[in-house]
This record gives sequence, structure tokens and C-alpha cells, in this order.
Amino acid sequence: MRMPWQRSADEADADATDTAVDDPQTTEPARKASYTEGKGRPTPKRRDAEKKRGPVAPPPMTRSEARARRKDMRQTMSKDERREERARQRDLRNEIRDRRMAGEEEYLLARDKGPVRRYARNLVDSRRNFAGLFTPIALVFIVLVYGLPRYSMLVTLALLVFVLMVVVDCIYVGRMVGKRVAERYPDSTDGGFKLWWYAASRALQMRRLRVPKPQVERGEAV
Repeated sequence: MRMPWQRSADEADADATDTAVDDPQTTEPARKASYTEGKGRPTPKRRDAEKKRGPVAPPPMTRSEARARRKDMRQTMSKDERREERARQRDLRNEIRDRRMAGEEEYLLARDKGPVRRYARNLVDSRRNFAGLFTPIALVFIVLVYGLPRYSMLVTLALLVFVLMVVVDCIYVGRMVGKRVAERYPDSTDGGFKLWWYAASRALQMRRLRVPKPQVERGEAV
């Protein structure tokens, strides 16, 4: 038999719950722990966020700059953002390479810039250079030396004669270009051995591998 002043355990728990609900100091921390307020603005879309990044940075010019940029990308970008950035950089490099091959002045290397260097390239590209055969013919001679050991002495002698002819052609091209440049650009300081070497090294390259690509045809007047 329960006396009037005695209370059951269920009634005591109900009173404790009511007291906790009515107490603002108890409900406020619980509310903060279980409720997170919104940012007050919608989450921006990816394309809108990309527009705010500004223009795409130019590709790195040195290996150290490329390593520093990759390290920065790993630290500040997510995986998807790094993939997109690499794709943009790749497209930019391809565009720069294509424009450099086309001979656009602002995309050329420092050694190729200027009207004098352009004129020198046109002079070299407009003639049939014997020196341009150096790479393929030299490979043929090397194969013959190892493939025909019995005639290695004759092949080596022929190779030396061929190299001598290439050297003579390079000297002729360098002097010809230097003379023509001096006549057309008398006030230019871009001349001498550097210009000779520039012309000779271009003559040594196969026509299809020259950078930038030849802008004139063989035999065309320059």
C-alpha cells in the first residue's frame, strides 16, 4: 500500500523531464549541438566558381616552376579541380605550340624573335640545303658500318667526306645569310657568329622538323 506522500518512480521521472524542458539553460546547449544554422545563401555552381578564378595561368617555363605549381595544386585543389586544371594547361600548351609552329611573333622563343631572324629563316628555307641530309644519311652510314664490317673502313671514309661536305655547306649558308642580312638591315646589331650559327643550325635540321615551320617554298625569292 502506497501512502499519499509517496510518489512512484514514473511520476518522478515525468517531473524531471518537465523541469528540463522548461529550463532554458538546459535546452539551449542541446539545441546548439543538434541544430546547424544554414549559410543564408545557396551553394554556388561549379561553373560560377570557376569563372571567379580568373584567367588560366600560362604554362610553366622551367621544371622547378612546374614542380612548385604541382605542389600548390595538390595542397589547394580537390582531385576534380586538379584534373580540370591539368586539362586546361594541356590545351594551352597545345595552342602555344601550334602558334609557335605557325611563326606568330609573340609565341616564338627569344632566339627566333625579330625581323632579322625571320628573314634568316626564310633565306635558309628557300634553298635546298645539303646539310639538311646530315641526319638521315648519317644514320645510313652507321648502319652500314655495323652491317658490313668487311667494308667498315670504306664506309668510315665516305662518312668523313660526307661530314666535310656538310660543314662546307653550313659555312656557306652562314656567310650567305650574314651578308644578305647586312644588306637588308644595315643598322641591325643581330649579326656575326650568332646569326651564322643560327642559320647553319637551321640548315642542319630536316625541313619537316624545323621550328617554326618554313614560311616559304623551296626556290621562292626572298
